[in-house]
Amino acid sequence: LNGIDQWLLNVGQSAAVRLPSWSLAWDWLCTLLGPMAFRLIGAGVIVVLVIRRRHRAALFVFVTVELSGILTEIAKRLADRPRPDARMVEAGGSSFPSGHALGVMVAVVALLTVAWPAVSPRWRAPLAVLGGLVIVAVGEGRVALNVHHPSDVLAGWALGYAYVVLCLAVVHPRGERPAEPDTAQ
Repeated sequence: LNGIDQWLLNVGQSAAVRLPSWSLAWDWLCTLLGPMAFRLIGAGVIVVLVIRRRHRAALFVFVTVELSGILTEIAKRLADRPRPDARMVEAGGSSFPSGHALGVMVAVVALLTVAWPAVSPRWRAPLAVLGGLVIVAVGEGRVALNVHHPSDVLAGWALGYAYVVLCLAVVHPRGERPAEPDTAQ
């Protein structure tokens, strides 16, 4: 595993040497589509869900998207794996698991879960593909920037997905019917 991790880190390092804008582009992408951006989106979704009286769905988004950072910090403290030596941008904390990979996996899957019933069937596949591309791009970006070993990203994805599945079992967002529109005139 260490050999594969190091080989993939070296690929990112060589690309950064050949293409000076490599690091800047990946850093921009990982910031724009990172966990903090999704937490802000999640907060907006929670407000909309509360206004629409979809309290279980709002609770689900809160527990998954907003609290996933706590899970990340606990896992990082338990593993305490150092980051790769040749990182191209600053990143705090330990390396394992990738907080970006975990947070983005949780946010994308949770937000798609809540939005799915309202999405036209013809848009579901493209939306799922877009979500998958965002998850993969951010994970790849963290490796390309040499701030995570590939195994950190894989662990982040796995832990994030498992967390969403657990949250679905505990606080299913569709455990309630949406509030009926007021038709009384």
